[in-house]
Amino acid sequence: MQVHSMEFKARAGQKLADQRLQQNLKKLSTKFVSARAEAIQAIDFDATREALKERRNRALENLDVWLATFEEAATKRGATVLYAETTADAAKLVADIARKHGVKKVIKSKSMVTEEMRLNQVLGEMGVQSIETDLGEYILQINDSEPPSHIIAPVIHKDKDEVADLFARVHNKPRLTDVSEMTREARGVLRPEFLSADMGVTGGNFVIAETGSVAVVTNEGNEGMCTIMPRVHVAVTGIEKVLPTLEDLATVMRLLPRSATGQAISNYFSLLTGPRAEGEKDGPEHMYFVLVDGGRSGLIGGEFQEMLRCIRCGACMNHCPVYQKIGGHAYGWVYPGPMGSVLTPSYVGLANAVDLPQAATLCGECNRVCPASIPLSDLLRKLREKQMERGLRPWQERFALQAWGYVARRPALYAFVTRIGARFLSRLGGRSRLIANLPMAGKGWTETRDMPAPSGRTFRELYKERRARA
Repeated sequence: MQVHSMEFKARAGQKLADQRLQQNLKKLSTKFVSARAEAIQAIDFDATREALKERRNRALENLDVWLATFEEAATKRGATVLYAETTADAAKLVADIARKHGVKKVIKSKSMVTEEMRLNQVLGEMGVQSIETDLGEYILQINDSEPPSHIIAPVIHKDKDEVADLFARVHNKPRLTDVSEMTREARGVLRPEFLSADMGVTGGNFVIAETGSVAVVTNEGNEGMCTIMPRVHVAVTGIEKVLPTLEDLATVMRLLPRSATGQAISNYFSLLTGPRAEGEKDGPEHMYFVLVDGGRSGLIGGEFQEMLRCIRCGACMNHCPVYQKIGGHAYGWVYPGPMGSVLTPSYVGLANAVDLPQAATLCGECNRVCPASIPLSDLLRKLREKQMERGLRPWQERFALQAWGYVARRPALYAFVTRIGARFLSRLGGRSRLIANLPMAGKGWTETRDMPAPSGRTFRELYKERRARA
């Protein structure tokens, strides 16, 4: 997936003006947010979250050890473990596997890492057909390979009528509007692909070091078809997704579905270990793991290591007031929302995503709901600080903040300036008591909203007056 994060402002403006999108995004609060709030009542959320945090930290603090342990266990069970430093290297490895086994058709379950790798495009360029089997991803693929807008519900930005029009056009069948009939139609299209594919590619929610297994979680069961029917199975995931033990996985699974979709447990949970053994009736003849770095190791031991605890549930974006208004495409890369605003600059470079650390109110709602206790708003603030240090923000903004810092460190000067400013802004509000056009750095803020005018007195003056009355 190409990086378009530098276009965030323009894209965000377009999404805000899209009334149909605004209506579709209401599903976030009516479905995911409310469902999560109900689902976590069944467990001790704070205690479970603390346990998850401790277990993820244990894995990350000795990541090299657990990866080596996983490789040894997976190899003993007949799988091949490969490592890729970059996403391009990972795509090449998968392409080499396809070439080695004479693969002509690949079926895929949903995987954000393969989006990072642009895997469908790479396979297509070598003449291998790649078909998405997750219903949301399939809808996007037949819609001119549109990128996902959410990591859990990739097609949440579309409504039923849009999908009905798309199916009628692409499938060349009568237009259906009943959801069950539409999914049955998609199933009828995809079933022959499952039966005729040479290779299945899945993501991996986690890989387990002690058993050499990969855990894959879905709600549609398509991951089972991708791993049972084809003769080759390739599991692709990030190196940070290793868990030491099955007990660690059990802890994670108490929070992952609840945080993602508000379910106590996902409909399908696969724990896959090695290729088909002698005497077994199903499973692949060959199994590969491709473990991708793609910038992840650069966070180890640094101030952003906590981001690697992320279990990709999507709760932060579901609850984010910014994401709820603009959706995922505005962020310009694989990972949207608060998590994407940290991950994208970390993986593709801060200079290539200068607006994303600003794409948050820092309200802290993402911190509150994150099952891995990642302090997302703190990490976003650190990225903003790095932008200022590197001169990546507009000079006007840097000058304004430097001027503010100079004034704020001098109490007498601060009192004088704020007294003048409060009176100026009060007069600027006029009779309406609304400021429609702030000067200088505030101009961008009032382009889309009016600012209530202050009373004309500073907080210190109002407080002193109230104390005198008391």
